[in-house]
Amino acid sequence: MTDRELALQAWESLFRAQHQLLAEMAVDFEGSDLAQGEYDVLLTVVRAPDMTSRLRDITAKSLISQPSVSRLIDRMVTRGLITKAIDPDDGRGAVITATDAGAKAFRQLATVHGRTIAEKMSPLDDAELATLLELTQKLRRTR
Repeated sequence: MTDRELALQAWESLFRAQHQLLAEMAVDFEGSDLAQGEYDVLLTVVRAPDMTSRLRDITAKSLISQPSVSRLIDRMVTRGLITKAIDPDDGRGAVITATDAGAKAFRQLATVHGRTIAEKMSPLDDAELATLLELTQKLRRTR
């Protein structure tokens, strides 16, 4: 059985580290064409085959609620970052595709953001990064 106090300390440390890192990385989005939520959506869409993803997959991978994702998607369509169409395999769903402008904006920010992430993670060596990845994936599988 897991030591409860140690579990609480580990959780608090993980939570505070994530909060601190996200706050420090927010500077990447200042003056950018993309907000953090838009970047998160485009991260999923641009990495998908043909830069197209189902709305339900975006929602599942997103860090915001389903209604918020839907509103964000609508705003991104209006801004010309993505397109939204009826899912041909499931008429109740939608498929989201990055436009050239959306993919370009994502890639420009991803270059900057990737450097910041690498910098913020640099106190860890490769073995520690691999362990961190393994541990966080293990925690995510327990849901």
